[in-house]
Amino acid sequence: MVLPSRKTVEGPSKAPHRAMYKAMGLKDEDLSKPFVAVSSTCNEATPCNIHLGKLAQKAKEGVKDSGNTPREFTTIAVSDGIAMGHEGMKSSLVSRELIADSIEIMVRAHQYDAIVGISGCDKSLPGTLMAMARLNLPSIFVYGGTILPGNWNGKPVTIQDVYEAVGTFNAGKMSLEQLTSLENVACPSAGSCAGMY
Repeated sequence: MVLPSRKTVEGPSKAPHRAMYKAMGLKDEDLSKPFVAVSSTCNEATPCNIHLGKLAQKAKEGVKDSGNTPREFTTIAVSDGIAMGHEGMKSSLVSRELIADSIEIMVRAHQYDAIVGISGCDKSLPGTLMAMARLNLPSIFVYGGTILPGNWNGKPVTIQDVYEAVGTFNAGKMSLEQLTSLENVACPSAGSCAGMY
């Protein structure tokens, strides 16, 4: 079986292609190995994905250690937690399709041989998995993990508690200072929300 990536690097007619790869620091030895896409939804729009660049670097190390050539790219991810309550939420579900489409386009365009997909929220996970299913290549999915619970007044709290506290505040049963105090400790780390929206 001929690997898809060989269509982009083998033979005299692919000298321009190889030159482009060499502009990115690859050597002939790198070009002789299978190309593995390392796709992540790392961005600064959401705590669910902000740390995924670090996971992608570790994945690239593993790909390289296994005798392959990693090729990293990122795609979008919308935060439902930030998009809720205004027109931004209209972009949430459609983002899943855009994530799947963008990963599929990158892998098909560059003829990668396999995929490591890394994502961390409720639209980027299925979007990444949809792309993997469509492409039908060897694939590994890595979940970025969940935000650790915070601690407020001696009890564990999550973003769900903050949403509920807004209602408690609006009912006059919580002060603004208490709400702000909860808000400040509910999400102490990177990771996905402890909830489905």
